Amino acid sequence: MTAPGMLRSDVKSSLNGSADLEQSWDGEAPSPPPHLQSYLLLTIFTCFCPAYPVNIVALVFSLLSRNSYEIGDYDGSRRLGRKALHMGIASIIIGILIIIVFCTVHLTRLDF
Repeated sequence: MTAPGMLRSDVKSSLNGSADLEQSWDGEAPSPPPHLQSYLLLTIFTCFCPAYPVNIVALVFSLLSRNSYEIGDYDGSRRLGRKALHMGIASIIIGILIIIVFCTVHLTRLDF
């Protein structure tokens, strides 16, 4: 018997709280889909962009996507992978804008 508020060990949850209950009673788990994209290399690359809060969040989403895939939550992994991709792209765009603004301000400043 489990205490109220505790989940059974065979229930796997993802970031949004959905549960994966697709295991059959005879012990056979459904076959995993082909490798889902977690965009880990992209998010590691974005850590070099000067948009630090955004690229750290992208890296966390990417790691959560890999973790969800490993525990068998393929829908959660796909969803978190897409979020990691979108946050990585946003981080690259914000980083490029920060670099452009910094260079423009630095190079156009006149010393009298």
